[in-house]
Amino acid sequence: MRRGIKLQKVRPCSSLRKLAHMKIAFCCTNTKAEPWLEGLRAHLPGHDIWEWQPAQPSQPIALADHAVVWAPPQAFIDEQTQLQNLFNIGAGVDALLQLQLPSTLRIVRLNDAGMAQQMAEYVCHAVIRYFRALDGYEADTQDMRWSFRKPAIRSDFSVGILGAGILGTRVAQALRYFEFPVQVWSRSPKHMEGVQSFTGAQQLPAFLKSTRVLVNLLPLTVETENILNRHHLEQLLPGAYLINVARGRHLVDQDLIDLLDNGHMAGATLDVFRTEPLPPSHAFWQHPQITVTPHTSARTLRDESIAQITGKIKALERGEEIWGRVDLVRGY
Repeated sequence: MRRGIKLQKVRPCSSLRKLAHMKIAFCCTNTKAEPWLEGLRAHLPGHDIWEWQPAQPSQPIALADHAVVWAPPQAFIDEQTQLQNLFNIGAGVDALLQLQLPSTLRIVRLNDAGMAQQMAEYVCHAVIRYFRALDGYEADTQDMRWSFRKPAIRSDFSVGILGAGILGTRVAQALRYFEFPVQVWSRSPKHMEGVQSFTGAQQLPAFLKSTRVLVNLLPLTVETENILNRHHLEQLLPGAYLINVARGRHLVDQDLIDLLDNGHMAGATLDVFRTEPLPPSHAFWQHPQITVTPHTSARTLRDESIAQITGKIKALERGEEIWGRVDLVRGY
């Protein structure tokens, strides 16, 4: 899953080749290449577009100007010495930042390409399912019990969102439609109508202590890895609920299980994991208070992504600026 983060302008490079001589490599791990190649060629007719394969000793190496990637191997980066831009087909770029990249190589991410709406749907579903106690009703109906649960008070049901980029903003707006109290925490100040904003490490405790449902949409960086730990989760309101739709390495698994078992937290919906697919032996599968989904909260929409990537390539070749360059120092 490929998730969203802060955008910056990419300035055109005077050394970019003419549009008529463009060469584009496609290198996306665990992705069926042919539909992507067909779409890219339809948007960029007459240009060299191919799926990268490891070079054989007897074959010449085809060098590309740009590449469309998802979790490419280091061998691809090492071989493609003329690359100017990596266009990531997802929003999260943590896999790219683990590679040794030339300082001149630019990473460009998707602006959204339909993922924000999907993420809003997923998070709203998880929040409402907890708010309306639908897990409990489902368990009762499976046992053919006609039950009643006291309704929760919406004004006491604050939803806190870690991360206020494109995805976090869209999720906050969707939750406001259902009239939940919504607050966000981010590195820089955000201003959204009807949403309280917390900023920086000093305001994180106040954010956590006023949150009943915590939604994680942070980019994965050195600073955010393991941020969902016992110290932070214990600061949430009693009976808190966690929704993690960012990266599995944000969460310390055992800390969540311990807080569920001791009653401080009421449950969790988890869509991302440290190891994917989630191993059959992992405790999350069997824990009665955890809902597991297979990294499906926001899928990359191929047609929208192809249109956006090829539009950016054309703009760069015309000498225009585009949005989406990743800051390699910040990691997003």
